Amino acid sequence: MSDAPGTRAAPRRLAWLVLVAASALLVGSVAMTLVSTSGSRAAQATPTTGYRPGYGGTSNRSGNLPGGGMGGGMMGAQQVRLAGDGVPVQTIAEARARAAQAAAARGLSTGEVMQFSQNFYVELKDSAGNPTTEVLVDPGDGSVSTEYGPAMMWNTGSRDATVSPDQAQTIADDWLRANQPGQSAVADVKAFPGYYSIDTETNGNTVGMVSVNALTGAVWYHTWHGTFIAEEDD
Repeated sequence: MSDAPGTRAAPRRLAWLVLVAASALLVGSVAMTLVSTSGSRAAQATPTTGYRPGYGGTSNRSGNLPGGGMGGGMMGAQQVRLAGDGVPVQTIAEARARAAQAAAARGLSTGEVMQFSQNFYVELKDSAGNPTTEVLVDPGDGSVSTEYGPAMMWNTGSRDATVSPDQAQTIADDWLRANQPGQSAVADVKAFPGYYSIDTETNGNTVGMVSVNALTGAVWYHTWHGTFIAEEDD
């Protein structure tokens, strides 16, 4: 006795459906694996650094210390601001007065003041006389703000350091030799919480400034000052 016409067709149809479903699952699994692998490779190929665009600085890896990284990304404990009053600032004494007014709200006082063609740089100190942060005074309207770069990004509020002042000077000199030929770091290394700032010179004449991260040895050259004009210590 022969099978009914639909008896053999049903198992075949079921087997075909199982095969199609298994193939779909296999294709989906392969696709997910490719996506996962692609994403992983993309993540590995994306460099990560501590440099923050927009501050006009140059931060690079130092070869002087084991594991010397880029540093950065840390907002300082001392953010100082004072709105401009519209009165141009033309002298170091005027810049110091504006910075002192801004610093008073934080219980800070002024230290070294440097006059450049683009701005006035002012070092601020705490009640014990320790360098605490750095500010810029706008010569156009007298506004005061925390300096770009290291003062904004590297000031940890802590004086813990893995880089000594002597090492910072050596790191700065090495970086200047490679990136700013003719410039060298002066011996007067100022220690701020989280970083050092060092004046640079050419043939004994002050030119500008560079900072070194106290934890990683990263270097940030100050490109926003312009031409050096004069300075006054506290």
